[in-house]
Amino acid sequence: MSSSKLDRRKKYTQMVLKDSLMQLLKEKQISSITVKEICEWADINRSTFYSHFTDQFDLLDKIENELIDDMAGYLHQCNFENDQDDLQMIEKLLEYFASKHEVCQTLLNEKVDTTFQNKFAQDIFMKNWKADKQLSKEMSMYLSIFTISGSIYTIKSWLNQGMDKSPKEMAEIINHVIKNGLNGMKGHGDRSIVPK
Repeated sequence: MSSSKLDRRKKYTQMVLKDSLMQLLKEKQISSITVKEICEWADINRSTFYSHFTDQFDLLDKIENELIDDMAGYLHQCNFENDQDDLQMIEKLLEYFASKHEVCQTLLNEKVDTTFQNKFAQDIFMKNWKADKQLSKEMSMYLSIFTISGSIYTIKSWLNQGMDKSPKEMAEIINHVIKNGLNGMKGHGDRSIVPK
């Protein structure tokens, strides 16, 4: 058998196993999922599974790392040099989340015990978001934690609401709150909160 055919088979097997785990994560915690369940869902035997991954946690780790690497590559296409670029960076992140809606929503789900949120905060947001340079290092750290945590929970809510606003609209809201707090924001009953 040619090596290209083997490579295709390997990629296909890994894709099916990843998809199977993602389906199971919609219903259960990773600690409750067994390799046997993943293999049954994927219709692949356990020896094949173990030729690719050590266990379900290793498989999840690979899924998360691939997503983080892919997201970093997507953001790397843009050049964020100044403060005006924060809005563009947030919009690009939201566009990415929208393009991978199902997997991101699953990995950010409160009921799913994954490390994706921490990886996203450290490897993506912290590396791309620029805190105010006039602040002390300690204050900058606290502001970064507050900003990142709030942004992640806002993104989670947006995904769970079916992405009811465009990435651009959500980026404007998040960026405005980061830069100005709630000053200049207005909300009326069921109407959306939008920057003035």
